[in-house]
Amino acid sequence: MTEQEFLAMPLEEAMSTQRAIRRLKSDPVDDALVLHLLELAMKAPTGSNAQNWEFVVVKDRKVVAKLGRLNRGAMKAVGPFYRRSFERSGDEKMARLQKAVQWQADHFEDIPVVVVACLKGVIAPWPPIATSSAYGSIYPAVQNLLLGARAAGLGAALITVPLWSRVLARRVLGLPWNVTPCAVIPVGWPIGKYGPTTRRPVGEAVSLDRYGNRAFLSSPRG
Repeated sequence: MTEQEFLAMPLEEAMSTQRAIRRLKSDPVDDALVLHLLELAMKAPTGSNAQNWEFVVVKDRKVVAKLGRLNRGAMKAVGPFYRRSFERSGDEKMARLQKAVQWQADHFEDIPVVVVACLKGVIAPWPPIATSSAYGSIYPAVQNLLLGARAAGLGAALITVPLWSRVLARRVLGLPWNVTPCAVIPVGWPIGKYGPTTRRPVGEAVSLDRYGNRAFLSSPRG
């Protein structure tokens, strides 16, 4: 697949068909493609134009395995709670989601590329405005990466469970104290195909002027 081919997907198509893809093949992903997607990620805006992103592209099998162990360790603690909540709700979609999450955890070592999105600097836990401002400088880049992956036909998903302990995550990745890991994005060629996404009508999620004023329920897209 050439650069021109994977960039040819219209933006609206990429946005409207994007979904979290957790089941990935172990087939390698070309470094040039990964770097191009990260280049696109870095086109995203940052607070005060700080451009303070850092990305760790993890391909070493030992390091990927360590991230996988962090992921499974956290899931063992919270997994039973989520499974019981899914079973009680009887929601088939949530049950399928839980199975996909578990599949990813069980096969984490086979993921060909894991991108860890980081920020230079320590993210203060307080005041809340400082925390939200910091994350506002990394998540636009992550979304660019996810959209680029979709346009290239790659599967990807934003996860944070492997970062339940920043101390351990820093140790695994060799990060200094002043570089904060924020998101983990497993990337690879998807098992299966992208399918249509299902979302509630926009009018049910949008309020006008004050919360709860569903003025757009009668709109064509609502």
